[in-house]
Amino acid sequence: MSVTEIAPSVDREALLPGAQFIDAYCVPIGSRALDARQAATRMIEHGPGWIDALMRLRNLVVTPFGLKTPAPGGSAAGDRIGVFPVLDEAPHRIVAGFDDHHLDFRVVIDVEDGPAERRVVATTLVLTHNWLGRTYLATIMPFHRLVVRAMLQQLAR
Repeated sequence: MSVTEIAPSVDREALLPGAQFIDAYCVPIGSRALDARQAATRMIEHGPGWIDALMRLRNLVVTPFGLKTPAPGGSAAGDRIGVFPVLDEAPHRIVAGFDDHHLDFRVVIDVEDGPAERRVVATTLVLTHNWLGRTYLATIMPFHRLVVRAMLQQLAR
């Protein structure tokens, strides 16, 4: 099953007012029974191993700049999915993310029923606050696209 970049359909201003960056990717999941928390957990906590290695490298690089390096933890570690605090949840949508001094970040996982089959949509929103946030976003953007696609492909398997 292939991952497709799509036009974001979330309400940007409701989720992260002023967000300068937004993208969305989707993957069909057939008729599988899956809610948003299950989809997000499978994507974030059970993604490809190289993503965990990339996140460890990211944490080493950003620590000297004072950026947040979330402590690892699974869904059992409070109301989190992986390292991301859950901010809002419904059966078909979960919103996770955090705010930092350089940028605010949201990931929205939607499970949608389509005419032919169900799909999972991952939408990312970012609001940068300063030059460090803009530099960080520009630096991670190529990795972001690879990571989101890989997580959705893993979910579809």
